[in-house]
Amino acid sequence: MDKLNIVSSIDDLRGFIREIQDFPKKGVNFKDITPLLANPKAFAFAIDSLVNKYLNERIDYVVCVEARGFVVGSALAYRLGAGVIMVRKPGKLPYYCSSLSYDLEYGSATLEIHKDALKKGDRVIIADDVLATGGTIFAAINLVKEFDPEVVDVAFLAELSFLKGREKLKPYNIDINCLIRFDC
Repeated sequence: MDKLNIVSSIDDLRGFIREIQDFPKKGVNFKDITPLLANPKAFAFAIDSLVNKYLNERIDYVVCVEARGFVVGSALAYRLGAGVIMVRKPGKLPYYCSSLSYDLEYGSATLEIHKDALKKGDRVIIADDVLATGGTIFAAINLVKEFDPEVVDVAFLAELSFLKGREKLKPYNIDINCLIRFDC
């Protein structure tokens, strides 16, 4: 049996994340989570490990950041009995939207959320696949904060700690739940 089919710890999950050099542009080493998502045991272990922190809490919604955050966040929402709110690229949501532009480690982007997505006091988790420079999740938090919900946590499968995204989130005083940490 392939050792990658046995998943009993967070450290085992590292074997399911491959590094793609020079993607999406030269000098960027992309952490590809698709092998983790493709393996049912690894994916279930990862989601169960993330969700355990919230099992005794009321979570109304998981806000999922496009695109891989949809996969992670939807699975979390299902396990928590919560709704799913999508944060998407411009022009992808059909209703009135709020939008915010931000910088990435390799460019810039804009995110949108429906103007009626949340309400004051909703308890939410914001989920994405990887915390890198923090630009995407920072923008998502700012969009969500317009509704005055209680942001319980931000959740990720992995963190690229060398890019210092965690530092960008410090002003929000929000817990960060990351399963796997890459220091370089």
